[in-house]
Amino acid sequence: MYIYERLYSHFGPQHWWPAETPFEVMVGAILTQNTNWANVERAIRNLKAHNLLSPGKLHVLSPGKLAGFIRPTGYYNIKTKRLKEFLRFLFRNYAGSLSLMTKEDTRKLRKLLLCVNGIGPETADSILLYALNRPVAVADAYTKRIFFRHRLIKESASYQEIQNLFIQSLENKVKLFNEYHALLVRLGKDFCLKRRPRCESCPLKQGKKFTA
Repeated sequence: MYIYERLYSHFGPQHWWPAETPFEVMVGAILTQNTNWANVERAIRNLKAHNLLSPGKLHVLSPGKLAGFIRPTGYYNIKTKRLKEFLRFLFRNYAGSLSLMTKEDTRKLRKLLLCVNGIGPETADSILLYALNRPVAVADAYTKRIFFRHRLIKESASYQEIQNLFIQSLENKVKLFNEYHALLVRLGKDFCLKRRPRCESCPLKQGKKFTA
């Protein structure tokens, strides 16, 4: 908990994920792959401006039109296919109803999401945690970089190995997993940069051997 407490003290609450509805979170989780959040926000604004941000409307929207709206995210043709695959999953399994989806057991739902083409562990867990309020830890590239640099994991650590650190070290609470991941993202963006990290001003520069 040392890292969490230091980051929370330094940054304060992050109020993440920035979205108005659970479905917006789901769409954002798919669109944010291989791009920054500012580009996702532009795509989300495009969909909202045309009153399209709902399962039913996106499900029937042509791939060509959808690709145009989400163009700011890059790889928009690939992401169009991934969104359409997710929507097919949602309608095939839950008749397009998020209410029905929320009644599914977490483990079963995670397995089902991972069977959807284009949805990997990070995207599936982001949907579970941020859209459906399930106590699931998200281990993204920021998390791996930070934990490796502080010698909590090996550089070759798998997604599951990193996720297990959270499971073994923290209480199984939605709010805690939510806030911790958001704080690590903030640290990765502001200090633990991929190139030229700002180690001297980092809130974790105490030189202490950390635990997750």
